Amino acid sequence: MVGEVVYTSKAQIERVKGPLRRAYLPVEAEPVFFGVHSEVAEHYKVDPNVYEPHATTLDYLVASAAG
Repeated sequence: MVGEVVYTSKAQIERVKGPLRRAYLPVEAEPVFFGVHSEVAEHYKVDPNVYEPHATTLDYLVASAAG
């Protein structure tokens, strides 16, 4: 059948605080954390002394497309 859905992701995202988000992804035993770092943190005026740097959602998107 054309257009049949073969997979629906069951990912869940939870905002922790500020830019920090916790993602629960299928098959992963532990959650993955998203946040900001370097130039992205600077752009959004996020103090790295207040929020620990984490990969951005954009970092994950680029990595997944490159695979």
